[in-house]
Amino acid sequence: MKRTLFAILSCCAAVCEGRAQMQLLSKSDIVKIDPAVLKTHRRRPDEAAIQRLKAEGDGLLSWGPVSVMQKDGMPPSGDKHDYMSIAPYFWPDPSKPGGLPYINRDGDVNPEVKQYQDKDHIVDLCSNVYTLGLAWYFTRDEKYAKKAAELVRVWFLDTATRMNPNLNYGQAVKGVTPGRQYGLIETRNFIFLIDGLDLLQTSRSFTAADHAALQGWFKTFRTWMYTNPLGVAEMHGGNNHSVWFDAQDLSMALYVGDTSDARRIIARAEGRLDTQMNTDGLFPEELKRTTSLHYSVFILNAFYVIAQLSEGLGTDFWTLKTAGGKTLRQAFDALQSYIEQTKEWTGPQIHPFNFHDAVPILLRSRQHYGCQTCGDAIKKITDDPMIDLL
Repeated sequence: MKRTLFAILSCCAAVCEGRAQMQLLSKSDIVKIDPAVLKTHRRRPDEAAIQRLKAEGDGLLSWGPVSVMQKDGMPPSGDKHDYMSIAPYFWPDPSKPGGLPYINRDGDVNPEVKQYQDKDHIVDLCSNVYTLGLAWYFTRDEKYAKKAAELVRVWFLDTATRMNPNLNYGQAVKGVTPGRQYGLIETRNFIFLIDGLDLLQTSRSFTAADHAALQGWFKTFRTWMYTNPLGVAEMHGGNNHSVWFDAQDLSMALYVGDTSDARRIIARAEGRLDTQMNTDGLFPEELKRTTSLHYSVFILNAFYVIAQLSEGLGTDFWTLKTAGGKTLRQAFDALQSYIEQTKEWTGPQIHPFNFHDAVPILLRSRQHYGCQTCGDAIKKITDDPMIDLL
């Protein structure tokens, strides 16, 4: 299987070019699309990069479709249309009969999560629609748009297979709760699915009716986020979860055309930067984790997504200064030497950090902060020239 940029960015565990690619703890290294950058490269296309992109898109034409109906487990509701996952870091308690209730082992993923395939399917769905959208954008070959539209209809719209717009049963903990607020982190990849859909707006295959129906789905999902106790608790969290709540909420608000709400979300995210980041540019709640570099990069990725989305509303989140005098640039400066691999991280990190997670930060810091060393740092992580398309 050829290793392409999009295989890397979608974080699939695979064997590529004879080398094992590590299964990541997150899918955070998909690059948020910058329309202006894409437009520039479309005017001056790199033919070799386009051919590789077409090969990636062609490989997806036989993939799926997937739906919530395909999971092995059954949600407590008895309705397979409800999304369900189990908390990844909870394991059977060896001192209790049947292992119940499960106990936390932060950073260690329980393989039982594979019994509920919704989480993996939604990540792959979002990544593949993103890639198909890019393939259509650069080639205008309708087969890519047609495939993306099929995938979206099956997951979100078709009566027989659609996901109910809620996360009542996300990140369940056996013996404790059928669902937790933290399940919302699992839909953050909607951001990248929406990137792909935005590219398909002028295709024939993703129709105005599809767009309107999907807008309706996201409107209902956002209502759940703001009214269900799980969503409300996640919104008021004090770590990376609340920032990812804002990032995906902002993406969906813009997709459905609610710009006034989008401005409110940006202001809320600015407040989170002010309260969650310390004067050293680090995030204390993430430093407590057993994979602290991973989570420090993870939260910064969420803020970078918010900064990109804010541009369309005339807000320069890249340079704004919070009420407490903090800036997003401070967070990058604090992590730069670690993600460029010129300095060793000394905080807790029970698993090796996968530097692919840092690619979006390095890429956008080169663009917005004039980082002169970021390009070389990216080359240490991936030698794929297609990264420059994004």
